[in-house]
Amino acid sequence: MPKRILISGILGAIALMIWTFVAGAILQFNLKVKMNQVPNERAVYEVLKANVVAPGAYVVNPEVAPQQGFPFGEPVFGLTYAGFGHEAAGKLVLVDPVIGLVSCLIAAWLLSKASFRVLSSYSRKVCFVSGIGLLIAVFADLPKYGIGGYPAKSALMLAAYDIVAWTLAGLVIARFMRAPGEAREGA
Repeated sequence: MPKRILISGILGAIALMIWTFVAGAILQFNLKVKMNQVPNERAVYEVLKANVVAPGAYVVNPEVAPQQGFPFGEPVFGLTYAGFGHEAAGKLVLVDPVIGLVSCLIAAWLLSKASFRVLSSYSRKVCFVSGIGLLIAVFADLPKYGIGGYPAKSALMLAAYDIVAWTLAGLVIARFMRAPGEAREGA
């Protein structure tokens, strides 16, 4: 079983990497959802650089009106700063594949602990792993919508991205994860 977990997890991670490439390079998902440009970017960048000096997540609110609180209809901005610049891109290029590999290994291990009924059906195994994507969508992506966060459309797109990613990983993981004692047919 450990060999099946390892093989399933590695192949599932490869499926996630392929989906990440297709979504990013071909569908330009990140450009549409996460990388919008500010019209006066240079001026905004200089203000942020002068004022945001410590890594963290920030909320930029409108000025509070005395005895009225925050004014209605004024925008609230969310801002994140990781603490490094483009020089870290080379080092960080390994982070996502490692996270994908560890995630798929955990998914394969969890699937290996499922009941014989789940493990004996390809569609149930796919649904099991896809359920992980659904959990991520509900508990990690959808809560990004809100004040200082993503617009509803972007939060829904992030959720759909993760559901598709984990369904694709599930298709691969389910193919190579077998029920204990199941005969190896054709593979």
